[in-house]
Amino acid sequence: MKNKIVYDSVGRIRFRCGQAAFKRTDEKRIERYLLSYDFVTTAKSSAANGGILITYSVDRRSDVISVVNKLNMQELCVSDDDSSLSEEIDERFRSDLTKIVIKRFIHKFLIPAPLRPVITVIKSVKYIANGLGQLLTMNVNVDVLDGASITACLAQKDYKTAGSVMFLLSVSSLLESYTKERAKAALTESLMIKTDKLWLSDENGERLVPMSQIKKGDCVRIRAGSIIPVDGEVTEGQAEVNEASMTGEAVAVAKSPGSSVFAGTVIENGSIVVKIRALSSETRISQIADLISQSESLKSQLQSKAEVLADSIVPYSFIGFFAALLVTGNVNRAVSLLMVDFSCAIKLSVPISVISAIKEASDHNITVKGGKYLEEYASADTIVFDKTGTLTNAEPYLESVLSFGDYNETQILKIAACIEEHFPHSVARAIVKAAKERGITHEEEHTEVIY
Repeated sequence: MKNKIVYDSVGRIRFRCGQAAFKRTDEKRIERYLLSYDFVTTAKSSAANGGILITYSVDRRSDVISVVNKLNMQELCVSDDDSSLSEEIDERFRSDLTKIVIKRFIHKFLIPAPLRPVITVIKSVKYIANGLGQLLTMNVNVDVLDGASITACLAQKDYKTAGSVMFLLSVSSLLESYTKERAKAALTESLMIKTDKLWLSDENGERLVPMSQIKKGDCVRIRAGSIIPVDGEVTEGQAEVNEASMTGEAVAVAKSPGSSVFAGTVIENGSIVVKIRALSSETRISQIADLISQSESLKSQLQSKAEVLADSIVPYSFIGFFAALLVTGNVNRAVSLLMVDFSCAIKLSVPISVISAIKEASDHNITVKGGKYLEEYASADTIVFDKTGTLTNAEPYLESVLSFGDYNETQILKIAACIEEHFPHSVARAIVKAAKERGITHEEEHTEVIY
């Protein structure tokens, strides 16, 4: 990562990477990555200015600089230690809302009265400019309506009302963006892969390392029962991989050297070494999550109709304004018609409903690509299901133990559980569960089990 050292003293150094270097949601990942090195004592990052502050062991300055220079946001993966994206959005919303309220309080009670009209006019420029910009492109929409309302108030020298309108518009805009971001974040998190550590395989053998230290080109060992957290190519071993999260097909696919594997899939049987091709946001499953969270681009007909309806209401608001002004001659009454408008609510309600429905489906392990597919589902008359893992749970239980030799039931179950506990198959889990329920304990009495 490109950076500039802005403060440097013994055991303490601050880097400036630029405002666009990383996002607020990346701060925890950067800090966790830096703290994974034993010579880093503390680490603090700030997306506001792209700053990274590190305290470190006195004789390791060059190592710290090297780590920061090699920092690549695309290769930092999500961990369970990260605060969720939803929490970050909630925190940002509270912070932004507090700032808006404080600014309103300062404007209303602390700024001298003669200066308030000047500040109100300055604030109104962006709203009026947005309205004029839309009008010049022949789009009579909500921005035009907002600009007209504020202009009408300023024309009457009603600066107090103009300020109130802009305050409400800013709160409304904040609530709108927060609602959309919160719904999208909840959906994205439901598909997010969270892995803390991986078994790195190299010439020195295999060792467990933090995910933050894994990079493209590394080889990692992934065993039966584990979720594959990266995209890559199998270089060693064989396994049966459940790719239901990618394809919807519950039948495991055989993987051998040269085969591709994808993040989010699960190894049901075997053990493989994977050479990493893509990490974090570059993986297929992350791209699927991004596609779904951006599902507004796959709009349903209802969404498109709602947007057309919302914009079509705006001209009628202007007709009402001029009609009220002509009949009553009262500008205040006429302006009230510009302020009472339902276009924003109509535009916001439909996409939020669609995203919420997709999130609800995701909670029930159903992936919907976008609003138009959700809408088409209503007209479906035939649905084809894959049975195993969809209509059935694949949760067998041990009914009985039959002995064909000198071993009794307890001995047989003890030996079977000792072996089967290493295998994630549903039948193996049933045997292990039955032994645990009967209080049968065992010690490792075998070498590595090969299935």
